[in-house]
Amino acid sequence: MDKPMIPPAVRAYLTAQGFKPKKRLGQHFLINAGIISKIADAASLTAADTVLEIGPGIGTLTRRLAANARMVVAVEIDRILAALLQGLFADQPQVIVVQGDALGADPDALVSAVGGAFPYKVVANLPYYITTPLLTRFLEGGFKISLIVVMVQKEVALRLVARPGTKEYGSLSVLTAYKTEPELVTHVSRGSFTPVPDVDSAVVRLAVRTRPPVAVGNEALFFRVVRTAFGRRRKTLLNAFTGASLGGSRETWRSVLNKAGIDPDRRGETLGLEEFALITGALAERGCV
Repeated sequence: MDKPMIPPAVRAYLTAQGFKPKKRLGQHFLINAGIISKIADAASLTAADTVLEIGPGIGTLTRRLAANARMVVAVEIDRILAALLQGLFADQPQVIVVQGDALGADPDALVSAVGGAFPYKVVANLPYYITTPLLTRFLEGGFKISLIVVMVQKEVALRLVARPGTKEYGSLSVLTAYKTEPELVTHVSRGSFTPVPDVDSAVVRLAVRTRPPVAVGNEALFFRVVRTAFGRRRKTLLNAFTGASLGGSRETWRSVLNKAGIDPDRRGETLGLEEFALITGALAERGCV
């Protein structure tokens, strides 16, 4: 592993504040210089870019981002860490430290409030406990994001890039493929962090699409169909849809699936984007919802 990157001044400040990493906040700080470089390279930053960084922690990644971007908006929930970052970057006006909860914030508003440029890029070593809800919100929210490069738990990374027919493939995989072009950048060992987490991680790059790869008339319905199909993963599509929140009798769903050209005995994990779109279209035509 590359040389750890915790300056003595940072250690001294945290010790003086009585700071101890909080497991409930997923505070595992990235200290591997090589991985930091790979994240920054994957973001393809230019002097015109605004970056939204979630959970900057002790600022190891922040410093690298600030060296390449026009502006970095770093959102940190921890009061002690936010104060640390404000001191570390006091002489770098392009780094704006915001103390707050990124999960409940409007990312466009955060960027706009400090004069950031649109579209912007999200780059982060994401706290594990907010990874799925945060990415889901960012992808479904219609925000002005052009690229997302994040460190996440390895299992989540595999779900983000999964293809149909694999055990990792699920509703998050479909959402990601619909909204972005996903790519696994690199695997990251747990020794790249302090304190050391209980799991390995990976970096993923999600290039946000300007338009989805399939035509879907009703996105909300499309995602309800997808989530219902995976809600009872081991059941056939016919059984998964029958009696679920979408409504409709067993025969209604057999008719919908037949109209879409989908075998009712298949399972959701075997369907690609196009097939989910066909089911959504057939359901909408029938007026079942």
